[in-house]
Amino acid sequence: MKIHRLLRCSLPVLLAAAMGAALSACGKGSSDPNKELYVYNWGEYIDQELISQFEQETGIHVIYDTFETNEEMLPIIETGAVRYDVVCPSDYIIRKMIEKDLLQPIDFDQVPNFANIDPIYLEKSRGFDPENRYSVPYCWGTVGIIYNTSLVDEADAPTSWADLWNPKYKNNILMQDSVRDAFMVGEKLLGYDINTTDPKELQAVKEKLIEQKPLVQAYVIDQVRDKMIGGEAAMAVIYSGEMLYIQNEVAASGADYELRYVIPKEGTNVWIDSWVIPKNAAHKENAEKWIDFMCRADVAKKNFEYITYPTPNKAAFELLDANLRNNKALFPDAEALKKSQVYTYLGEDGDALYDNLWKEVKAE
Repeated sequence: MKIHRLLRCSLPVLLAAAMGAALSACGKGSSDPNKELYVYNWGEYIDQELISQFEQETGIHVIYDTFETNEEMLPIIETGAVRYDVVCPSDYIIRKMIEKDLLQPIDFDQVPNFANIDPIYLEKSRGFDPENRYSVPYCWGTVGIIYNTSLVDEADAPTSWADLWNPKYKNNILMQDSVRDAFMVGEKLLGYDINTTDPKELQAVKEKLIEQKPLVQAYVIDQVRDKMIGGEAAMAVIYSGEMLYIQNEVAASGADYELRYVIPKEGTNVWIDSWVIPKNAAHKENAEKWIDFMCRADVAKKNFEYITYPTPNKAAFELLDANLRNNKALFPDAEALKKSQVYTYLGEDGDALYDNLWKEVKAE
C-alpha cells in the first residue's frame, strides 16, 4: 500500500536485497531476454492475477519486486543495482527523478489506452511532471480526517484541520508519523503552501505541531486503520485509499458506530502514484506495453476492486457500481479538491529543513 514511513534500512542492505531478489528472479525468467519485464512497485499494490493475465496476453515474463517507501526505491534506481523497466513512484519523487535525469520520456503512441486517464489527474501531474512526458497516473488519493461517530460529539464533527487541536479529545487523536503529511496539516491550517520552504512559515508550523503534541495519542502510519476500526481513537489523519476497506470491516463487524472521512475546508494534499520508465531500462517497449495494459478500462477496474485505492482511469470509473462511484471518501467532488495541492520535490536543502524541524517536533 501507499506508505510514507521514514527509511530505516541502510543503503548497502537495500542494494544487497534488491540485487539478490533480481538474481533470484533471473533464474525464473524467460529464455528470451527480449520477452522480459522488470517491474518495481509498492507492496500489495496490484491484483496479482493481472500479472499472470499480462504474461498470457503478451508472452512477456514479468519479474516483479516491491518496495515500502519512495526513499527505499530511489537509491536502487540511482545506482542501477537492478535495471528495472517500469517503476511506480509518488509525485514529489518523480520530480526528483526527472531533475536527476533518471527517467526517459514515454512514447505515448505505444500507449493508446493513455486516453482513458482523466485529464484532471494529468493537470495535477503537471506539478511534478510539467509536460506530462515521463509519467502515467496509476492511483491517487487524498489525506483527510477519519472520525468515530460514537466517540466524537455531533457538534464536534471535524470540518477543519483545527479540530485536531480540540483539547476535548486529548489522547484520542492520531497523527501521521510522516514529515510531509504532518507539516501539510499545519501548513493548510495556517494558510501556507504545502510546498513552502520559507523558514519563518515552517517554524510557525513546527510550533503549531508542538502545541498539538500533548493531545496526540500516537504518531502512526499503517496502524491508523486498525486503531480506528478497533475504536481506539476518536479521530485521525489518514489516506483516503484506506476508507473502503475500513467501511467494509466496520459494516461486517456489526458495530454500532460509523467511521467517516472528511477533507477539511482548508484543503489537503492530493497524492498521485504514477508509472515511469527509468533511463537505463533494458525493455522500454515491454514497459510501454505494461503501462498500456494497466490503463485498459477492464484491467484498471479489476485492479481498483482489489487494492481499493482510487483510480484516475475515467473509463474504469464509469464501469464501477454506482455505490462506489458515489463514495465521496474515495472519489470526492471537484469542489472538495479546490484548495488541494500535489507535493513537489523541495530540493536537498528543503528536505533537510523539513527533516530537522520534524526532529524538533518529535523531540519535544
